[in-house]
Amino acid sequence: MNFKTLSILLFFSFPYFTNAQSKIKLFNQKDFRGWYVYEPTLGKQKDASKIFHVDKKMIRLYGDKIAYLMSEKSFGNFQLTVEFRWNTDSTFSRKSNKKNSGIMYLIPPETPDVLWPKGIQFQIKEAATGDFVFLQDVTLSINGKRTEPGKSVTSARFTDAEKPYGEWNTAVITSFNGKIKQELNGKLVNEGIDPMISEGRILLQYEGYPIDFRKIIIKQP
Repeated sequence: MNFKTLSILLFFSFPYFTNAQSKIKLFNQKDFRGWYVYEPTLGKQKDASKIFHVDKKMIRLYGDKIAYLMSEKSFGNFQLTVEFRWNTDSTFSRKSNKKNSGIMYLIPPETPDVLWPKGIQFQIKEAATGDFVFLQDVTLSINGKRTEPGKSVTSARFTDAEKPYGEWNTAVITSFNGKIKQELNGKLVNEGIDPMISEGRILLQYEGYPIDFRKIIIKQP
């Protein structure tokens, strides 16, 4: 099966998500309710404000500790919308100058907290935003070929769609009945079928370069 045929099949098999469907705001723009933070030396912390901050209706990830935010709830069939941008304010502390982050999803509830847990990642990275990254032996079929299991396996995006440094981007991730689609700023950047996991939590990565997140919404059919 070629890429064009796969794209057509996936297009007609994905549900049309509308505002009338069940919508959950994972971020209330006030605090970290519904999330916890994990940092290797401190472990799991229910109070995420010990490491990260909410300011001006944004989640602001920065500092000298690599860590992540994890949703307390798990989700099956969904469409996840996340807005993000690199933080250009030089006063924000950082651990690295390498622009690298990500949105992980389908992280099984039983998966232990580690850097990084089992799941699928929408890569946010300079010159690589939109790549799939499969963590801890997760696999997916892309264009008729199964990805190889491994600790961290990347499948490159189909096209570049990231906005210029410092501007807001919109990532849309759809997972429905064994079909996964990643979109960035209105463009399809990756897709595949038959993931080995079909339900799980959402995670926002901080890998050392300051990044902001704001709109984080899940729709379910």
